[in-house]
Amino acid sequence: MSARTLATAGVDVGTSAVKAVVMGFSQPDEPATILGSHRERIHRRDPASVAKLAYEAALMAAGLTRGDVAYVASTGEGDALDFRDGHFYGMTTHARGATWLVPEARAVVDAGALHARVLVIDEKSRVVRSRMTSQCAAGTGQFLENIARYLGIRTDEVGPLSLSATRSEVCSGICAVLSETDVINMVSRGVATGEILRGVHESIAQRLVRLLRAVSAESTVVLTGGLANDTGMQGAIERALAADGGRPVLVASDPRSVFGGAIGAALWGEFRLRKLSEAAKAQPAATAS
Repeated sequence: MSARTLATAGVDVGTSAVKAVVMGFSQPDEPATILGSHRERIHRRDPASVAKLAYEAALMAAGLTRGDVAYVASTGEGDALDFRDGHFYGMTTHARGATWLVPEARAVVDAGALHARVLVIDEKSRVVRSRMTSQCAAGTGQFLENIARYLGIRTDEVGPLSLSATRSEVCSGICAVLSETDVINMVSRGVATGEILRGVHESIAQRLVRLLRAVSAESTVVLTGGLANDTGMQGAIERALAADGGRPVLVASDPRSVFGGAIGAALWGEFRLRKLSEAAKAQPAATAS
């Protein structure tokens, strides 16, 4: 790391995984860059311990040590982490991360393991309106993982198999229990795995598009969270948006979108650090006057 580069970190503690990034801020005002990142599944482990592992792995990827990082910001369920300097609310971090990824973004779909929410944001990453799924887990990443496990496939196979299907099998969008029952019946009837997954994705996508409509999202949407890299989910949302009139428009996420919350936390951490530094510099002048 250059002597002119400031580093901050963001640690997003979710329900099923921890995402950690280390970001560099060069002087003068050059765009921030990701120096290192890591995603670690929790899987029955203590989330705080997993967060430390994820953070250390992100530091290693960046070629840095803890002493090189000026500010560690947590988000999600990470407010109790003993190595963080500050904590930021998840909506604000995903909003900030989304506009860093796609500057023209004015809406965010944060699709996590247990919940999904949509945000309408302005050009300064401020959340204007929001809505969260109020029903059960049928619209979440954990539900998709359960379906993949039942179908005997890896989670990284879900998206490609869904996209390869030319038709979908209708799946209940009411609740996870009914949806899983539908899938069991489909398997017994010999329905192709890709068609089942496409139907599940479309059921989730329709729910997310209803949320986008409820908050009057009209512009570019960025998909963040655990489902951000599910290509089948992206395709289903794009089809649902097209059927709903073509607006808003979903931006296909790049691999960094799954780190949206952690990226936003690191960016807000740099902002807070800068404000604290400005206040400290102004203090002697105020005292002297």
